[in-house]
Amino acid sequence: MLKDIQVTGNKDTRSGFGDGILEAGRKNENVIALTADLLGSMKLNAFVKEFPERFIQCGIAEANMIGVAAGLTIGGKIPFTTTFANFSTGRVYDQIRQSVAYSNKNVKICASHAGLTLGEDGATHQILEDIGLMKMLPGMTVIVPADYNQTKAATMAIAEMEGPVYLRFGRPVWPIFTKESDFVIGKAHKIADGADVSIFACGHLVWKAIEAGRILAEKGISVEIINIHTIKPLDAAAVMASISKTRCAVTCEEHNIIGGLGDSIAQLAAKNLPIPIEFIGTNDTFGESGTPAQLLTKYGLDAPNIVEAVEKVLARKNA
Repeated sequence: MLKDIQVTGNKDTRSGFGDGILEAGRKNENVIALTADLLGSMKLNAFVKEFPERFIQCGIAEANMIGVAAGLTIGGKIPFTTTFANFSTGRVYDQIRQSVAYSNKNVKICASHAGLTLGEDGATHQILEDIGLMKMLPGMTVIVPADYNQTKAATMAIAEMEGPVYLRFGRPVWPIFTKESDFVIGKAHKIADGADVSIFACGHLVWKAIEAGRILAEKGISVEIINIHTIKPLDAAAVMASISKTRCAVTCEEHNIIGGLGDSIAQLAAKNLPIPIEFIGTNDTFGESGTPAQLLTKYGLDAPNIVEAVEKVLARKNA
Protein backbone atom coordinates (compact mmCIF):
# COMPACT_ATOMS: atom_id res chain seq x y z
CA MET A 1 0.00 0.00 0.00
CA LEU A 2 1.16 3.53 -0.75
CA LYS A 3 0.57 4.65 2.81
CA ASP A 4 3.02 2.00 4.01
CA ILE A 5 5.94 3.36 1.98
CA GLN A 6 8.43 4.75 4.45
CA VAL A 7 11.00 7.47 3.77
CA THR A 8 14.16 6.41 5.62
CA GLY A 9 16.18 9.53 4.88
CA ASN A 10 17.11 12.04 2.24
CA LYS A 11 20.27 11.84 0.13
CA ASP A 12 21.41 12.54 -3.40
CA THR A 13 21.58 9.61 -5.80
CA ARG A 14 25.14 10.51 -6.80
CA SER A 15 26.19 9.67 -3.24
CA GLY A 16 24.66 6.25 -3.80
CA PHE A 17 27.01 5.90 -6.75
CA GLY A 18 30.00 7.01 -4.69
CA ASP A 19 29.26 4.51 -1.93
CA GLY A 20 28.43 1.80 -4.46
CA ILE A 21 31.68 2.06 -6.41
CA LEU A 22 33.63 1.95 -3.15
CA GLU A 23 31.96 -1.35 -2.24
CA ALA A 24 32.43 -2.67 -5.78
CA GLY A 25 36.11 -1.76 -5.57
CA ARG A 26 36.48 -3.65 -2.32
CA LYS A 27 34.93 -6.75 -3.87
CA ASN A 28 36.82 -6.68 -7.16
CA GLU A 29 40.35 -5.39 -7.65
CA ASN A 30 39.66 -4.90 -11.38
CA VAL A 31 37.23 -2.03 -10.75
CA ILE A 32 38.83 1.21 -11.98
CA ALA A 33 37.39 4.74 -11.63
CA LEU A 34 38.02 7.41 -14.25
CA THR A 35 36.78 10.98 -14.13
CA ALA A 36 36.88 14.08 -16.30
CA ASP A 37 37.91 16.63 -13.67
CA LEU A 38 34.85 15.96 -11.47
CA LEU A 39 36.17 13.86 -8.60
CA GLY A 40 34.21 15.66 -5.90
CA SER A 41 30.98 16.11 -7.85
CA MET A 42 30.94 12.40 -8.66
CA LYS A 43 31.50 11.45 -4.99
CA LEU A 44 34.70 9.53 -5.73
CA ASN A 45 36.70 10.86 -2.76
CA ALA A 46 36.39 7.72 -0.63
CA PHE A 47 37.25 5.44 -3.55
CA VAL A 48 40.33 7.49 -4.43
CA LYS A 49 41.50 7.54 -0.81
CA GLU A 50 41.24 3.77 -0.50
CA PHE A 51 42.36 2.83 -4.02
CA PRO A 52 44.57 5.65 -5.36
CA GLU A 53 46.29 3.26 -7.76
CA ARG A 54 42.92 2.42 -9.33
CA PHE A 55 41.92 5.99 -10.13
CA ILE A 56 42.64 7.86 -13.39
CA GLN A 57 42.13 11.63 -13.61
CA CYS A 58 41.53 12.27 -17.31
CA GLY A 59 40.96 16.00 -17.04
CA ILE A 60 38.44 17.83 -19.19
CA ALA A 61 38.87 15.32 -22.01
CA GLU A 62 35.77 13.17 -21.99
CA ALA A 63 36.30 11.58 -25.40
CA ASN A 64 39.78 10.50 -24.37
CA MET A 65 38.36 9.10 -21.13
CA ILE A 66 36.02 6.80 -23.08
CA GLY A 67 38.91 5.64 -25.26
CA VAL A 68 41.08 4.93 -22.22
CA ALA A 69 38.24 3.01 -20.60
CA ALA A 70 37.68 0.89 -23.70
CA GLY A 71 41.40 0.06 -23.75
CA LEU A 72 41.42 -0.93 -20.08
CA THR A 73 38.81 -3.62 -20.69
CA ILE A 74 41.21 -5.47 -23.00
CA GLY A 75 43.37 -6.19 -19.97
CA GLY A 76 40.41 -7.42 -17.93
CA LYS A 77 39.74 -4.21 -16.01
CA ILE A 78 36.23 -2.94 -15.25
CA PRO A 79 36.36 0.82 -15.90
CA PHE A 80 33.72 3.18 -14.53
CA THR A 81 33.77 6.51 -16.40
CA THR A 82 32.33 9.46 -14.50
CA THR A 83 31.17 12.92 -15.45
CA PHE A 84 27.92 14.86 -15.87
CA ALA A 85 25.28 13.14 -18.03
CA ASN A 86 25.54 15.75 -20.77
CA PHE A 87 29.27 15.16 -21.14
CA SER A 88 28.90 11.40 -20.62
CA THR A 89 26.71 11.01 -23.70
CA GLY A 90 26.19 13.98 -26.03
CA ARG A 91 29.80 15.10 -26.00
CA VAL A 92 31.26 11.62 -26.56
CA TYR A 93 28.58 9.72 -28.47
CA ASP A 94 30.89 8.82 -31.34
CA GLN A 95 33.49 7.35 -28.98
CA ILE A 96 30.83 5.37 -27.09
CA ARG A 97 29.34 4.02 -30.30
CA GLN A 98 32.60 3.10 -31.98
CA SER A 99 34.90 2.14 -29.11
CA VAL A 100 32.46 0.74 -26.55
CA ALA A 101 29.12 -0.41 -27.97
CA TYR A 102 30.26 -1.68 -31.37
CA SER A 103 32.86 -3.96 -29.81
CA ASN A 104 30.76 -4.71 -26.71
CA LYS A 105 33.39 -3.47 -24.28
CA ASN A 106 32.81 -3.88 -20.55
CA VAL A 107 32.69 -0.13 -19.82
CA LYS A 108 30.36 1.33 -17.19
CA ILE A 109 29.34 4.86 -18.21
CA CYS A 110 28.19 6.55 -15.00
CA ALA A 111 26.43 9.87 -15.44
CA SER A 112 25.40 12.33 -12.75
CA HIS A 113 23.56 15.67 -12.87
CA ALA A 114 21.02 14.35 -15.39
CA GLY A 115 17.74 15.98 -16.36
CA LEU A 116 16.10 19.17 -15.16
CA THR A 117 17.00 18.63 -11.51
CA LEU A 118 20.58 19.65 -12.27
CA GLY A 119 18.90 23.01 -11.63
CA GLU A 120 20.66 26.33 -11.84
CA ASP A 121 23.36 25.25 -14.32
CA GLY A 122 20.74 25.58 -17.02
CA ALA A 123 19.88 24.15 -20.41
CA THR A 124 23.41 23.55 -21.67
CA HIS A 125 23.98 21.03 -18.86
CA GLN A 126 20.44 19.62 -18.41
CA ILE A 127 20.55 16.82 -20.94
CA LEU A 128 17.07 15.45 -21.65
CA GLU A 129 17.96 13.20 -24.59
CA ASP A 130 20.48 10.81 -23.06
CA ILE A 131 18.21 7.85 -22.32
CA GLY A 132 17.16 7.81 -25.97
CA LEU A 133 20.73 8.16 -27.21
CA MET A 134 21.98 5.30 -25.09
CA LYS A 135 19.12 2.84 -25.39
CA MET A 136 19.41 2.94 -29.20
CA LEU A 137 22.94 1.53 -29.03
CA PRO A 138 22.91 -2.24 -29.60
CA GLY A 139 23.88 -4.17 -26.48
CA MET A 140 23.80 -1.15 -24.14
CA THR A 141 22.10 -1.68 -20.78
CA VAL A 142 20.40 1.51 -19.52
CA ILE A 143 19.64 1.99 -15.82
CA VAL A 144 17.92 4.95 -14.13
CA PRO A 145 17.59 4.27 -10.38
CA ALA A 146 15.08 6.05 -8.16
CA ASP A 147 16.94 6.91 -4.95
CA TYR A 148 20.19 6.59 -3.01
CA ASN A 149 19.74 2.93 -2.06
CA GLN A 150 18.84 1.84 -5.55
CA THR A 151 21.74 3.77 -7.09
CA LYS A 152 24.18 2.14 -4.68
CA ALA A 153 22.76 -1.31 -5.47
CA ALA A 154 22.85 -0.64 -9.21
CA THR A 155 26.48 0.50 -9.08
CA MET A 156 27.52 -2.70 -7.34
CA ALA A 157 25.41 -4.85 -9.66
CA ILE A 158 26.83 -3.47 -12.91
CA ALA A 159 30.36 -4.24 -11.73
CA GLU A 160 29.37 -7.90 -11.72
CA MET A 161 27.74 -8.04 -15.16
CA GLU A 162 29.55 -8.24 -18.47
CA GLY A 163 28.91 -5.63 -21.14
CA PRO A 164 28.47 -1.87 -21.57
CA VAL A 165 26.15 -0.01 -19.21
CA TYR A 166 24.76 3.51 -18.98
CA LEU A 167 23.93 4.38 -15.36
CA ARG A 168 22.06 7.69 -14.97
CA PHE A 169 21.58 9.49 -11.65
CA GLY A 170 21.22 12.99 -10.24
CA ARG A 171 22.37 15.92 -8.18
CA PRO A 172 19.65 16.92 -5.69
CA VAL A 173 18.91 15.47 -2.27
CA TRP A 174 15.93 13.14 -2.72
CA PRO A 175 13.78 10.89 -0.48
CA ILE A 176 15.11 7.37 0.17
CA PHE A 177 12.25 4.88 -0.01
CA THR A 178 13.61 1.65 -1.53
CA LYS A 179 15.77 -1.15 -0.16
CA GLU A 180 18.99 -2.19 -1.88
CA SER A 181 17.45 -5.65 -2.23
CA ASP A 182 14.68 -4.17 -4.40
CA PHE A 183 17.15 -3.80 -7.30
CA VAL A 184 17.78 -6.51 -9.86
CA ILE A 185 19.04 -5.54 -13.33
CA GLY A 186 16.24 -5.95 -15.85
CA LYS A 187 13.53 -6.68 -13.28
CA ALA A 188 10.96 -3.97 -12.62
CA HIS A 189 10.23 -3.03 -9.00
CA LYS A 190 6.51 -2.92 -8.18
CA ILE A 191 5.86 -0.29 -5.54
CA ALA A 192 2.07 -0.51 -5.28
CA ASP A 193 -0.66 -2.79 -6.60
CA GLY A 194 -3.64 -1.19 -8.27
CA ALA A 195 -6.53 -1.94 -10.59
CA ASP A 196 -7.47 1.29 -12.38
CA VAL A 197 -4.27 2.61 -13.99
CA SER A 198 -0.60 1.67 -14.32
CA ILE A 199 2.05 4.31 -13.65
CA PHE A 200 5.51 3.46 -14.98
CA ALA A 201 8.25 5.76 -13.71
CA CYS A 202 12.02 6.00 -13.49
CA GLY A 203 14.58 8.09 -11.63
CA HIS A 204 13.43 11.02 -9.52
CA LEU A 205 9.90 10.77 -10.89
CA VAL A 206 9.25 7.49 -9.09
CA TRP A 207 8.88 9.51 -5.90
CA LYS A 208 6.64 12.01 -7.71
CA ALA A 209 4.51 9.07 -8.87
CA ILE A 210 4.16 7.93 -5.26
CA GLU A 211 3.07 11.42 -4.22
CA ALA A 212 0.53 11.44 -7.05
CA GLY A 213 -0.66 7.96 -6.13
CA ARG A 214 -1.49 9.11 -2.62
CA ILE A 215 -3.54 12.00 -3.98
CA LEU A 216 -5.35 9.68 -6.37
CA ALA A 217 -6.07 7.15 -3.62
CA GLU A 218 -7.92 9.86 -1.72
CA LYS A 219 -10.06 10.27 -4.84
CA GLY A 220 -10.84 6.56 -4.89
CA ILE A 221 -8.55 5.74 -7.83
CA SER A 222 -6.56 2.54 -7.51
CA VAL A 223 -3.06 3.09 -8.90
CA GLU A 224 -0.42 0.50 -9.72
CA ILE A 225 3.06 2.05 -9.55
CA ILE A 226 6.02 0.29 -11.13
CA ASN A 227 9.59 1.53 -10.89
CA ILE A 228 11.21 0.83 -14.27
CA HIS A 229 14.78 1.37 -13.09
CA THR A 230 16.12 -0.66 -16.03
CA ILE A 231 14.99 1.02 -19.23
CA LYS A 232 16.87 -1.52 -21.33
CA PRO A 233 16.43 -4.44 -21.21
CA LEU A 234 12.82 -3.58 -20.41
CA ASP A 235 10.94 -5.97 -18.14
CA ALA A 236 8.28 -6.69 -20.75
CA ALA A 237 6.57 -9.35 -18.64
CA ALA A 238 6.01 -6.93 -15.73
CA VAL A 239 4.71 -4.20 -18.03
CA MET A 240 2.35 -6.52 -19.85
CA ALA A 241 1.04 -8.04 -16.63
CA SER A 242 0.20 -4.58 -15.32
CA ILE A 243 -1.46 -3.14 -18.41
CA SER A 244 -3.38 -6.37 -19.01
CA LYS A 245 -5.02 -5.67 -15.65
CA THR A 246 -5.50 -1.89 -15.76
CA ARG A 247 -5.88 -1.35 -19.54
CA CYS A 248 -4.31 2.14 -19.41
CA ALA A 249 -1.03 3.71 -18.39
CA VAL A 250 0.89 6.88 -17.56
CA THR A 251 4.67 7.04 -18.01
CA CYS A 252 6.85 9.43 -15.98
CA GLU A 253 10.44 10.43 -16.67
CA GLU A 254 12.81 13.36 -16.23
CA HIS A 255 13.60 13.22 -19.94
CA ASN A 256 12.16 14.16 -23.30
CA ILE A 257 9.00 12.18 -24.01
CA ILE A 258 10.56 11.52 -27.42
CA GLY A 259 12.89 8.55 -27.14
CA GLY A 260 12.70 7.77 -23.44
CA LEU A 261 10.87 5.38 -21.11
CA GLY A 262 7.46 6.35 -22.49
CA ASP A 263 8.45 5.38 -26.00
CA SER A 264 9.61 1.97 -24.79
CA ILE A 265 6.34 1.32 -22.96
CA ALA A 266 4.24 2.56 -25.89
CA GLN A 267 6.12 0.41 -28.40
CA LEU A 268 5.62 -2.70 -26.28
CA ALA A 269 1.92 -1.94 -25.82
CA ALA A 270 1.40 -1.17 -29.52
CA LYS A 271 2.79 -4.57 -30.45
CA ASN A 272 0.86 -6.55 -27.87
CA LEU A 273 -2.05 -4.69 -26.28
CA PRO A 274 -2.89 -1.20 -27.58
CA ILE A 275 -4.15 0.91 -24.69
CA PRO A 276 -4.56 4.63 -23.86
CA ILE A 277 -1.25 6.07 -22.61
CA GLU A 278 -0.35 9.53 -21.33
CA PHE A 279 3.24 10.74 -21.10
CA ILE A 280 4.85 12.83 -18.35
CA GLY A 281 8.21 14.26 -19.44
CA THR A 282 9.61 17.28 -21.20
CA ASN A 283 7.87 17.94 -24.49
CA ASP A 284 10.49 18.45 -27.23
CA THR A 285 12.16 21.29 -25.39
CA PHE A 286 15.38 22.29 -23.67
CA GLY A 287 15.40 23.31 -20.00
CA GLU A 288 16.48 26.53 -18.29
CA SER A 289 18.02 27.74 -15.06
CA GLY A 290 16.04 27.37 -11.85
CA THR A 291 15.75 25.27 -8.72
CA PRO A 292 14.88 21.58 -9.24
CA ALA A 293 11.42 22.09 -7.71
CA GLN A 294 10.69 25.13 -9.87
CA LEU A 295 11.75 23.33 -13.04
CA LEU A 296 9.79 20.15 -12.35
CA THR A 297 6.69 22.28 -11.83
CA LYS A 298 7.23 24.53 -14.85
CA TYR A 299 7.88 21.65 -17.23
CA GLY A 300 4.94 19.57 -15.99
CA LEU A 301 6.83 16.81 -14.16
CA ASP A 302 5.35 17.23 -10.69
CA ALA A 303 2.79 15.19 -8.76
CA PRO A 304 -0.24 17.34 -9.78
CA ASN A 305 0.71 16.83 -13.43
CA ILE A 306 0.78 13.07 -12.93
CA VAL A 307 -2.63 13.24 -11.24
CA GLU A 308 -3.99 15.17 -14.20
CA ALA A 309 -2.53 12.66 -16.66
CA VAL A 310 -4.09 9.76 -14.77
CA GLU A 311 -7.51 11.40 -14.81
CA LYS A 312 -7.13 12.07 -18.53
CA VAL A 313 -6.11 8.53 -19.39
CA LEU A 314 -8.95 7.10 -17.29
CA ALA A 315 -11.42 9.28 -19.19
CA ARG A 316 -10.01 7.94 -22.47
CA LYS A 317 -10.25 4.35 -21.22
CA ASN A 318 -13.83 4.78 -20.12
CA ALA A 319 -15.01 6.78 -23.15
